[in-house]
This record gives sequence, C-alpha cells and structure tokens, in this order.
Amino acid sequence: MTLDLDLITKTYAAIKPATMRTPTVHAARLSLHLGIDLYLKLENLQHTNAFKARGALAKLLTLTKAERTAGVIACSAGNHAQGVAYHASRLGIPAVIVMPEGTPFNKVKRTKDFGAEVVLHGTGFDESVQFTLDMAASKGMTFIHPFDDPVVVAGQGSVAVEMLEQEPDLDCIVVPIGGGGLIAGMAVAAKAIKPGVQVVGAQAANFDAVKARFDGSDTHFGGATLAEGIAVRAPSDANVALINQHVDRVETATEGEIEAAVFDLLSHEKIVAEGAAGAGLAVIEKYAEELRGKKVGLVVCGGNIDSRLLSTLILRGLVRDGRITRLTFEIDDTPGQLSDISRIIGEAGANVIEVIHQRMMQSVSLKQAELEIVIEARDAQHVGDTVAELRRAGFRVRAESELD
Repeated sequence: MTLDLDLITKTYAAIKPATMRTPTVHAARLSLHLGIDLYLKLENLQHTNAFKARGALAKLLTLTKAERTAGVIACSAGNHAQGVAYHASRLGIPAVIVMPEGTPFNKVKRTKDFGAEVVLHGTGFDESVQFTLDMAASKGMTFIHPFDDPVVVAGQGSVAVEMLEQEPDLDCIVVPIGGGGLIAGMAVAAKAIKPGVQVVGAQAANFDAVKARFDGSDTHFGGATLAEGIAVRAPSDANVALINQHVDRVETATEGEIEAAVFDLLSHEKIVAEGAAGAGLAVIEKYAEELRGKKVGLVVCGGNIDSRLLSTLILRGLVRDGRITRLTFEIDDTPGQLSDISRIIGEAGANVIEVIHQRMMQSVSLKQAELEIVIEARDAQHVGDTVAELRRAGFRVRAESELD
C-alpha cells in the first residue's frame, strides 16, 4: 500500500466521524516572546488526549469480521495504547495492550479504563515489541503497530490536512518524532497540499535515531527522557524513507530544554502537554531566530503527562524563573528574629512557603542559628528587592542564586 495524499484523504474521511477535529490556535504570548507567529494544533484535546487515536481507528476500520472477533493487540508506552483501547472498546473489539514496565501510572490506568487488558513487559517499547508479536501469534490476534503501518500513518497524516485547512498560510510545521509515523504522514500530506511549506522534525537528544539516519551521523541514546512517548531506538524504515524524501530538517532538544518548553506551554498558554510536544516547542525556541517573522505551526501531539511529574516540573519551572527561591540566614539565636524576617518579607510583597530553623548542626556558632526560608516572588528582580530590604534591616542573608 502506497502512502500518498489519496490514501490519507480517504483514511481521513473514514475516521472523521469518530475523531475530534482539534483546533489550531494562535499562541499569542509565546508568539510575542519568541518573535514568531506561532500556532498550536491541539491534539492533546483528542478523545484520548493524543493524536494516536487517529491511526489506531484507521487500522481498526480495515479489519475483517473474523479479525474483529479474534481481537487486537498493541505495544505502546501509552498514547497508541489508549487510542487502540478506546476505539476497540467503542467498536466492540477485544484488545490487549503490552506496555513497558515503568510506564506512567496515569497512562496504564486510562488504558485499562478504556476496557483493554494491560500486560506490563520490558523496559521500553523496543524491548516489548517481540513479546507482543509472540503473544499475537499465540492468541491469533491482529497486531496493530503504533507507527510501522501505512494505514496507521495515513491516519496520523490527517493532522496535516486539518492544520492546512485551518491555517493555509503556514510557513513551517514542527512535528515531534518517535517512530516517525506522525511526521511521515503529515509531511506527505503537507507537501502535497502546499509544496512550499517547511516540515521540521523534533526529537529528544537522548533518542535521536531519526536525526542520525537523516543526517548520516551517530545515534545518542542517553537513558530516560521526559518525552517517553517518542523514546524509540528503532524507527520504521518506511517512515525514515518518507522523512528523507519530504522533511526539510530534523533537530533535537535536551532534557532541560524539553522540560522548560513543557513549562512554557503551561505558564504562557495554559496548555498541558507531555514531553513529546515539549520537544517540538523546544526546537522552535532553540531556533527562534531563524524562524523570526514566519508563521509556524506546532503539533501539540499529546497531553498525557503524569500529574505528579507535572507538579514537580511546575515547581522547578518557578525556581528556574526566580519566582520561588531559598534564602539562607545566619541569625542570633534570640526571640523575635523569625517574626521580624517574616514581617519584612511580607511587607516586600513576597510570600513565605517553607521555613527550616536549626541550631543543632555545627555549621554555625553556639549562640547562632541557621534559617532557611523558601519564598515566592513575582520574579528574580522582586527576589533581589526583598533580599535588599532584609539586608538593610541588618540580616545576613544569601539568596539561592548567590550560593556556590
């Protein structure tokens, strides 16, 4: 089966009644911050909070009656799993999903909630595939690959069809890459609809298999990544061939850049995105100067980020922006010191979040105490102003940014 605009268009027509036509919205604050005209395709609003539901449904609709009765099996870190589980349940098809051990709890739970049987095996997608294939053979079930299937890829390509219907004058579309299915389908569709549009792939630096093959360079596999949805060591050969033919460039982002980008989407645009989408924005932020003045589209491919991880990411982002910081004091161990410090911080407009007061450790003299106060401020300048007020009152204080 040849992946072309005709297949993508027919597949889109088949899945359209049961998938969300997600909006493409202008990211006003990020556009102002980056100096580009940025538009976000919100696939995190899809029924399963990720684009994968499109390709999963596309494949399910091609099954024979006998194949539907026997059921389907899939291997996924979460988003493809939920897409298969949701639409299989809706269509009355039994589904088994193999997920790597360590998959975020929310993705496991949501997959089960959609009615699928979940089996945990392996430490990553690549380790789980063969196990899944063996189980499919033993149970007589149809294996639905998350990205190495032209029908699945055609379903994902429908994202580009919608984007260019909604914003036909996009100059550039940035797409996260794992196994390559999303960008392969989107690039084929986008280049057929608008040949002049630039298509840019985004990968996590820790899982840069597609970039390595695109550039003819060595891979860099560096362990865990926040973008676990695109943590693929072995992309599809067919997808890589399409990427080489239709994609203009592939870039990577570090873990720190991805984390900051996920925080930026939340803080600037109030959009909850997972790490894969963060990789896309991170690449845009990294090359913003080259994109200045252009109309850029980003696929926010999913929003299935673990809530505990997200809460930590938010706090780290506030620390990084200087809105939460730790102040360390050396104070005389006399009554009223903490009260005076709290009053000055409050009068400066900052808020005390946490206090650690200790006199037993030997880092200070016997008649002194060490005090750590975590404060919330408007920004780094506000922290500096608050510290200045404390020093004017005679307190010996260091801000976290001043510590070695």
